[in-house]
Amino acid sequence: MSMMTEATTLTELLERIARREHLSHDEWKTVITEAETEDLRRLADALRRELNPDGVVTYVVDRNINYTNVCFSVCNFCAFYRKPGHEEGYVLSYDEIYAKVEEMIAVGGSGVLMQGGLHPDLPLEWYTTLLSELKQRYGIHLHCFSPTEIYGMSKTFGLTSEEVIRELVAAGLDSIPGGGGEILVDEIRRKRRTECNGQEWLEAMEAAHRVGLKTTATMMIGYGETIDQRIQHLELLRQLQERTLTSGQPGFVSFIPWTFQPDNTPIGKVIPTRLPAEEYLRWLALSRLYLNNIPNVQVSWLTVGLADGRRGLHFGANDIGSTMIEENVISKAGANHKATEEMLRDVIIGEGFIPRKRKADYTRLPLAS
Repeated sequence: MSMMTEATTLTELLERIARREHLSHDEWKTVITEAETEDLRRLADALRRELNPDGVVTYVVDRNINYTNVCFSVCNFCAFYRKPGHEEGYVLSYDEIYAKVEEMIAVGGSGVLMQGGLHPDLPLEWYTTLLSELKQRYGIHLHCFSPTEIYGMSKTFGLTSEEVIRELVAAGLDSIPGGGGEILVDEIRRKRRTECNGQEWLEAMEAAHRVGLKTTATMMIGYGETIDQRIQHLELLRQLQERTLTSGQPGFVSFIPWTFQPDNTPIGKVIPTRLPAEEYLRWLALSRLYLNNIPNVQVSWLTVGLADGRRGLHFGANDIGSTMIEENVISKAGANHKATEEMLRDVIIGEGFIPRKRKADYTRLPLAS
């Protein structure tokens, strides 16, 4: 009798999701732990079609420029950072950054994703001059500086997150990436020695939304967090997006869940294995269903590979991300997947969708004549 009751309850929960009802924490937990993978896929795919009825899957050609690896945070899941004063620390010169941008433009890129460590010695003028020079020289989309970096700048310069963001926007910043989100629950962030806590990350994003910037949100799974913490993370993003939409701003334009890469990281010794593909795809689908107030979901082929990335296009994702002309953070932790624009387009077409190039803020680019 109890088995029948449980089955009925799960069926009812899936029906409520299909009606776009938002479930309680415990109800979502029941769904992710008990639902068949195919049921999650089917529901997420239906919502993707509802939100994106034209059958388009977008992608971006950009370059991830990691301008410095010097960082005063010591996150134990990161293989990229070097402490201030370390002999392997670097800061790219403006000319080195310009050269990388010109290489990106030459292969059809539309912008840069620029992120780095929390450098304690770079002045605000270093960032603002760089942005204004990039905008003036190349007119490209500048998708730069995660909330963690905004937090680092506010701490270094004695300004609020909003004051920092306004200075960057005045210099040419177009949108903000969702790096540093990991899991926005401080219980796990403290264990992983993350400098910026969950509330500080959310406050930086909310400040960006107030200023009118579009941003993306992320979730990193598989680094020791619990199912409850993953659901809490999704709820915090959903609540912030509700507040932002109520105020008339676009807020989060996309959500990108990705998997922890353990190679060369301090906690890789404790968590040496990668998340199984099926678990990633289940959470991709659940994320699409949970965050139905965020218009786009991107599958992270960079961390799961193109074979599972293409499966993700049927688990709720309507975007396959970037060609990643250059990437130095996740790759140092063992994500060594590569793709060209042609490969991404072939994957999209092969799965029955229409490929369309976009900017980092999900604005679609005009079709080539």
